[in-house]
Amino acid sequence: MTTVDTHVTIDSVNHGGNMPISARRLVVVSAGLSQPSSTRLLGDRLADATRAALADLEPGAPDAEIQVVELRDHAHAIIDTMLTGFATGALADAIDAVTHADGVILVTPLFTTTYSGLFKSFVDVLDKDSLTGMPVLLGATGGTARHSLALEYSLRPLLTYLRADVATTSVFAATDDWADARDDTATGGPLPDRIRRAGRQLASLVAARAVAADAAPRDEFSATPSFEQLLGGFPG
Repeated sequence: MTTVDTHVTIDSVNHGGNMPISARRLVVVSAGLSQPSSTRLLGDRLADATRAALADLEPGAPDAEIQVVELRDHAHAIIDTMLTGFATGALADAIDAVTHADGVILVTPLFTTTYSGLFKSFVDVLDKDSLTGMPVLLGATGGTARHSLALEYSLRPLLTYLRADVATTSVFAATDDWADARDDTATGGPLPDRIRRAGRQLASLVAARAVAADAAPRDEFSATPSFEQLLGGFPG
């Protein structure tokens, strides 16, 4: 048995039954505009921290699968979707990945004290109920720490409105913060510490949601065909 600091305890082999734990699916949505992007870098660090925390929570499970959605690659498709009302192609695949993930990490640069227009446009093309109950971790990047509160007064209310299950800790990274986390081996400093804490919280939410889903009562008649399906081959 392993317990994290949010007091969620997970069976180390399975969720109380005989079925093995499947790999969790984490999706990082990065609204960074440049390449390389500090926004993408922050998203990668948060995903790695979450995967490591899940490995501690669920030692019998395979490593979590991580998929990254770079919104800059879908910018034109997002605008088209706003105009037409439906997504196609790679953007539709990205939306499907986000809405069917076990946990989502949303990271955006901050412009004029709020999330980017590209980030908000992507959120606008999602179905309004698609993130209900979804474990979500928030991150943002900016030039100086003066903008850090934008996560709490701008980004968090947006995800709360969408009824997502948002991790308590959000992570803001200013340009100077990367001085203590310049490479993948850096383990000290405020930013790496906060990233690890946020990753543990998201992992806890993901694991708890999986346990709740496994414990939910199943409808024994869910596979029974309807009368319409039974009579579908008969005329009249």
